[in-house]
Amino acid sequence: MSIVLDLGGLGPADLVAGPSALSELMASLHVLAEPEHHPESTGWTARAAAAGPALHDELSVFAPLWARYRCRLFFPRTVPLATSLDEELAAIAALTAEDFLDLVAPGVLGTNTQLVPPARELRAGTVAAEDYARRCLRRSYARGELARQLVAAPLELRDRLLAVLRAADTAFFAEDWRTLRTPLEDHAREVRRRLAALPVGVPPAGETPLSLRSPADVLAALLPTAARVGPGERVRLDKLQIDEVKVAPRPLVLVPSARVWPHLTVKNEYPSCVVVQYAVRGATPAEQLTLRDLHHRLMALTSPARMELCRHLLGEPITTSELAARLGSSEPQVSRALRTLRDAGLVRSTRDGKLVRHRLATDVIQRLGRDVLATVAR
Repeated sequence: MSIVLDLGGLGPADLVAGPSALSELMASLHVLAEPEHHPESTGWTARAAAAGPALHDELSVFAPLWARYRCRLFFPRTVPLATSLDEELAAIAALTAEDFLDLVAPGVLGTNTQLVPPARELRAGTVAAEDYARRCLRRSYARGELARQLVAAPLELRDRLLAVLRAADTAFFAEDWRTLRTPLEDHAREVRRRLAALPVGVPPAGETPLSLRSPADVLAALLPTAARVGPGERVRLDKLQIDEVKVAPRPLVLVPSARVWPHLTVKNEYPSCVVVQYAVRGATPAEQLTLRDLHHRLMALTSPARMELCRHLLGEPITTSELAARLGSSEPQVSRALRTLRDAGLVRSTRDGKLVRHRLATDVIQRLGRDVLATVAR
């Protein structure tokens, strides 16, 4: 399962990289709303919650907008990118009722498996509006109530949301952003450097290319779980979703984040630019596994024989012959089991003179539960 971005027709200038204070605030609010998804942020969550206890009720009202399906309102819609949170909030304040409805209504419903009527049909009392509110209510009471308020008075809800976002900024985000902004801007500057330095043609013999070969190469190298996929300029993003997005003629905006991990968010609503919000390296607690790698690790542990092997490998490094003697198996059988575990990253083998000793990768085993959560949540 994956989302494939087709970058065909895009040049380096069509890819824009830069942090967004509003997107980072949204990611931070998601962590506060769903801390069980982000055990690595326990300390930050406690500090942020303590800084704004009076915000709790209002944040709960709007929590559907930054749940698993992120509301399009919180991502860049045009380029060039805004330079501050104040500028991004001012753009929201300038939205008409119809534009606000179009951006927010899908976020309140919170799924891309059901179509949301256009804003012109979501007028209070219409059949379309009542059906939309019922569908939101079936998902949760909070979504149903938020949908009712959105349809009844979109501009009032807009202003109430802006007040909540500004209060969150005052309570904890402004101080947080002062720390996060510079490294995110440095990261984005490096991405832009790579894009600007894309070579034309093949470098002369003996020379090292200054950059990767194309925007698709830059994107595949930027995201730990992304990969080129042929034919053409296509990049596969490892997610438990299936979609193919033709980016051109719109720009692609890359938004680095320090709070979004383990999620990787792709927003593709027309006519806005396509946005990918991703965790920068260094803001993730461990390597990010692909779905295939996770599958291999879990499957390697489904065999009772391999699990018994793991028990022996836990205490001390052991040779293949000693393992075979302990288990009453042949050395070829043990070698095959070890190869499966080693290929999955669960066993490490080291040479000791003429002998090769094997030991369980306990750090990998300890991370496995977190890896499952991170891969599913991505």
